[in-house]
Amino acid sequence: MIEQTFCCWRKEYGGMRVNQAKLLKEFDTEDSRLERAVADLIVDKQTLKEDVEGKY
Repeated sequence: MIEQTFCCWRKEYGGMRVNQAKLLKEFDTEDSRLERAVADLIVDKQTLKEDVEGKY
């Protein structure tokens, strides 16, 4: 592991306990899932808007 990677890891996780780091990972995973869901809904909304306006 290069020193820069270790420093970044330590900066983010250094003061955490194992259970806190696991919880943070779970939150990050859930956040990513929700961001993808929102992106999909935005695309769906835009498609419906174009259909209503007659822009196939």
